[in-house]
Amino acid sequence: MKREDFNIMSNIKIIEGLKADLLCIIGDFFKVLSRGSNIAQDAILDCISGAIIILYILSEKLGYSHLAVDETMKKKLKLGIMEGDPLEKNGKELSKLHDHIRERNQ
Repeated sequence: MKREDFNIMSNIKIIEGLKADLLCIIGDFFKVLSRGSNIAQDAILDCISGAIIILYILSEKLGYSHLAVDETMKKKLKLGIMEGDPLEKNGKELSKLHDHIRERNQ
């Protein structure tokens, strides 16, 4: 087996593992939300941050830079803001997130 083939197989294995981890975190997130307890606040934050980490790593393994992900997110957020998405209308959530991503990339 060629060295390049081994790297490709290794990357595929890592990608599949990340996908499985993401599904597990999403499942855990739904379980925690169903408990509805204040004790779960740390667990909720753990799930959200874990999912974001996995998605950034997964995007890199698929050939996309973190900056490319951030730029695409900003474009999507701007579009939602311009189109008057309900999240934007009710609490400026899209604008807040857009500003956060823009500030951290400066």
